[in-house]
Amino acid sequence: MRRSVLLLASVAAIAVLTGCGSDGGTVQLNFWAYNEPAGTFRAAAERCTQQSDGRYKITFNALGNDPDTQRQSLVRRLAAGDSSIDILSMDVIWTAEFAEADWIKPWPKEWADRVSKGTLDGPLETATYEGDLYGAPANANTQLLWYRKDLVQGEPPGTWDELIDTASEMKKGGRIEIQGAQYEGTTVWFNSLIQSAGGQILDGPDKVSLEPEPTETALGVMAKLAKSPAADPSLSSQKEDQNRLAFETGQAAFQVNYPFIYPSARDNAPELFEQIAWAPYPSVKGEPGKKAPIGGFNWGIGGSTKHPEEAFAAATCMRNAENQRDFALKGGLPPTLEEIYDDDEFVKEYPFAELIREQLRDAAVRPQTPLYSDVSLAIYKTVSPPSSIDPPKTAKELRTRVSDALESKGLL
Repeated sequence: MRRSVLLLASVAAIAVLTGCGSDGGTVQLNFWAYNEPAGTFRAAAERCTQQSDGRYKITFNALGNDPDTQRQSLVRRLAAGDSSIDILSMDVIWTAEFAEADWIKPWPKEWADRVSKGTLDGPLETATYEGDLYGAPANANTQLLWYRKDLVQGEPPGTWDELIDTASEMKKGGRIEIQGAQYEGTTVWFNSLIQSAGGQILDGPDKVSLEPEPTETALGVMAKLAKSPAADPSLSSQKEDQNRLAFETGQAAFQVNYPFIYPSARDNAPELFEQIAWAPYPSVKGEPGKKAPIGGFNWGIGGSTKHPEEAFAAATCMRNAENQRDFALKGGLPPTLEEIYDDDEFVKEYPFAELIREQLRDAAVRPQTPLYSDVSLAIYKTVSPPSSIDPPKTAKELRTRVSDALESKGLL
């Protein structure tokens, strides 16, 4: 009798394992990503499932829309060795942290070569840590200088000084919308400014750079804007969406923001939409558009997945040209593949495509360190509100706080 019970239990266990792992030979893959409003990530999972001819089925698992919430949800599961995370959507700033902790797998050479071919340098750099590829750049992001043609006469400003001076002298609408709250967006702003000024935040994953001259120059730009007539009164609490709303309601002539504002204005403010134009991200020194911010998402492979080969194949499919066009045209997320920017039909619907491509080729990648979250926290707590910045004093304070963050002490 006991033997019969054990035999039945063994058969049941095998049936359960078979059901969890496959469906008639089809591998079940879980894809974790934020629920992109246009539904393009979910659509990519469905499309690649169909195109796999039964090799795998991708199930979309929605994360929260806030980046911090997304990271917390993933970290809890990854740290626990959760094998149900086969593919995950990673913010570009998570690569080093996740790789160092072995929460994601490095891409084998065969797959890394496929992903690297034809991918823009900036996005590829965000997915690389200590020489190895840890993610497939699925989409990118960068900020442009958006302005109103009916308010701005002549060529748009090319440098931050020109932008602030132009807006300050305007009699109508002379306001610049940009991110100044205590959050990641302000770190993004500072990082682009210091790199445009010829410096950097870190020299490698664990060494502070922040040389005095470029650091003080970058901080000086932030302080100048904050203390000028061009500053939004709510600068110290503003994020990307508040900037979008202020611009759409006619409160500003300029906005420094991501391309999502374009389809939003088309849908929400059609009359203003007709007046929107764009220009390269302002520079501190040198050519405008160089060292602009870079964001986006890379597809990573969970460190504990039981189906790595299928996961690499599925992730590669979900960032192919067909899906990236969908991400861009429906969700406003710029592609990472060169070939898409050469497509005339795409450019007709995405008229600022060439400018975005140029900026992504030489973008200001944020510091690649496993302690990035602490470093960023130290930066935006120090430089926000921008109106409180005293460049020489703030630069010294910044070096101390970033150094403490790298040593995991004195966290704010």
